[in-house]
Order: sequence, then structure tokens, then C-alpha cells
Amino acid sequence: MSKQIWIKKYLPKSLMARSLLIIMLPIIIMQMIVAWIFFDAHWQTVTRSLSENVAADIALAVELYQQDPGQNQLDKLNALIRDDLKLSVAYDAKDVLPATTRRAFFTALDKTLGRALSQSLDYKFWFDTTRYPNYVDIRVLVEDKVLKFIVPRERVFAPTGFIFLFWLLTATAILSLVSILFIKNQVRPIAELANAAENFGKGRPIGKFKPSGAREVRQAGHAFLEMRRRIGRHLEQRTTLLAGVSHDLRTPLTRLKLFLAMEDQNEEAKKAKADLDDMQKMLDGYLDFAKDTTSEQMQMADLTQLLIKACEKITPKPKTNIAADLKLNIRPMAIRRAVSNLLLNASHYGKNPKISAKKSGSNIEIIIDDDGEGISPANRKEALKPFVRLDSARNQNINGVGLGLSIANDIIQAHGGRLDLLTSPTGGLRCKILLPV
Repeated sequence: MSKQIWIKKYLPKSLMARSLLIIMLPIIIMQMIVAWIFFDAHWQTVTRSLSENVAADIALAVELYQQDPGQNQLDKLNALIRDDLKLSVAYDAKDVLPATTRRAFFTALDKTLGRALSQSLDYKFWFDTTRYPNYVDIRVLVEDKVLKFIVPRERVFAPTGFIFLFWLLTATAILSLVSILFIKNQVRPIAELANAAENFGKGRPIGKFKPSGAREVRQAGHAFLEMRRRIGRHLEQRTTLLAGVSHDLRTPLTRLKLFLAMEDQNEEAKKAKADLDDMQKMLDGYLDFAKDTTSEQMQMADLTQLLIKACEKITPKPKTNIAADLKLNIRPMAIRRAVSNLLLNASHYGKNPKISAKKSGSNIEIIIDDDGEGISPANRKEALKPFVRLDSARNQNINGVGLGLSIANDIIQAHGGRLDLLTSPTGGLRCKILLPV
């Protein structure tokens, strides 16, 4: 289990990156195996054979030189091997082998040539495969002279290996490019579906979304559109139903109020009138809860002024610490409604409500505190549900039907934000709102 967690930690997170990994990893492994087999079974064998031939030719030239050491013998030897063996030999003016050695990028080349020279020569030698681009410099110390051999590089190393590597890497680059273009084309419809779902979840228009891509992705897109249609129809039916019920009940409630107003104002009549007022407030609360807040258009609004105006209608007036120039793309009336509900709760259940707002990272943070009784941590999740009335009565809105926090939570979530219920430093309830910028 721990090994799986370790692997997941280093796996790419995006679908495109994972798809590329699935396609490219086997190709890279396969090409590494092919390259290894080629170099081990072919290229190194050919290179070793070429290096051994060159070492044998140099050893033969050294033996011929030793038969009659001197410039004349060296000139004859150079004329002999230049055309037939494609070698050139001359005295090194310094008559001493270099002390430093430069290694090639592929050290296997130097190792192969060094091994072949060691097996063929009984003299000290030095070579450099990097000084000249097309030749190899080999020097042999013969008694008190240094013979300098210049050998064409193709006589020492097989050039086909580099050509093979070039085409192998070129093929990998081409395959990678094709894979990226193909996967990008497949991932785009999924990203469009995800954006449409996110916009719908936040109550925003989904634009001109049209299912596209592979069959399974198109099927998911059509399912999303059908789900969106069903949810929209459900919300419309709920709003229509509650509006109709509220409208139908207003007439008999008005008649009852008129009847009680004509009666003697005794204790029983006052209680009945209070009950009718409560019923009226409940109907208004239910209808308020059923309103579709997403019907309001999103717009760039001055959240600072919106919060200040929401505080003006609260008694007692909350203490404010609101940052200036808080701009946000929101539904102004809906956000004001959510904040007002929370402020009403804070003022109703505490004496000193406070509100602060500032930008925090990629969010705007709004905090509403009160010094009331608060809500215990065990009941905070339950308090956000509609029609829930806790013993502390902290989930009631001003009408007392248990919808204040629920309405605020729905509005904030429809904006892609979050409402957290915490403990206030003053001992009451803290409502923390996070709205994405």
C-alpha cells in the first residue's frame, strides 16, 4: 500500500500528461532496448574490429621503423602507409608524450581504442580522439623519438552508430509531437465538459457548449446537458409550486386578518393574530428559499460598497473593517441577501456584531462575528441544512423558519465559494465566507 502511495506521489496529475506517459514510456523503453542491443551486438563489435586493425597497422609501422631508425626510413614508411593503409606518420617535435588526456563524449570509444593499442604495442603511447573532428591523433614513444600517427576517424570507429542514434532520436521526437497533438485533441472536449460543469455548478452560463470528442466523452456531454435540463425544470417547478401555494394562501390569510381586526381585541384574538403573522412570515420565508438566485446576471460589482450598504439596515449597526476597492464578479443582490441573513443572525443573537472583508490569496474573505451563544462544533454542519432549528436557535432567520444560514450557504456555494461556521474570538459564532476572485 505504501509503495502505491509513493508511486502516485510522483505520477503526473493531468490527463494529458498521464496519456503521454502511457504512450511514450513504452516507446522510450523499447528504443532504449533496441539501442542497447544495436550498440552491444553490432556497433561495438565493428568498432572493436576497426580499432584492432588500426592498432595492428601502427604496430607494423613501428616495427618497420625500428629496422632502420631515421628520417629517410620514416619518409619511406609514410609514403608506403599513406595510400595503402590511410595513415600518416611523422616525428613529434617535442619528443615527449603529452601528460594530459582529453576524453571523448562517448568514453566507450576511447576505451576500445586504448585496449586495442595496449594489446598490439609494447611501447608507451598516447592518443586523442577529440583534437581533430575527422582524425584521431595517436603518438608512440620509440626509444628517444615520438612517432605521431594521424588516422582518419572512420578507420577507427564505425560512423553508422551516430547515424542510427540520430534517426532514433528523430523518430522519437516525431512520435512525441504526433502523440501530443493527438492527445491534446482528445483532452480538449473533456476540459470543455469540466468547464461547463463548473460554470453550471456556480450558476454561470455554460456558453455554447456542445458535446464533442470520442464517443464516451460525447455520451458524458449529452448526459450532462440532460441533467442540467432536469435540474432546471425541477427548480422551476419548485419555485412555481411554492409561489402558487403562497399566492393561494395569502387570500384566506387576509380574510382572517380582516375578521380578527373586526372582533374584540381580547387575549385570544391577539394570539390568533400573532399566529397569522407567523404564518405570513413562514410563507414569505419558504418563497424566499425557493427563489432561483441564478436568474440574476453575473456582473463586476464593488463588494466594499455592497457590504457597507448591507450593514446600514442592521440594528445594532455592526462594527466594520472592510478593505477598499474589493471588486468581484458576482450576483450583487444574491450576495447582499446572503450577507444580510448572516448579519441579521449576528445582530439577533449577539449585541456587538462585527464584519471584516479583505483579499486573501486568490479569494476574498468576509468574516462576520457575534458575541452570542454560538453553535457547538458538533451541530455546525447540521445548522447549514434547510428547515433545521437547533436548540440554541442559531439557525433561524428573522422569520424563524430555520432558513437563514441555509439560504446564505446556497448563495455562496452557487458563486463557487464556501461558508464555514467557526468559533468567534468574542465567544459567539464566526461566519467565514470565501469567494474566489
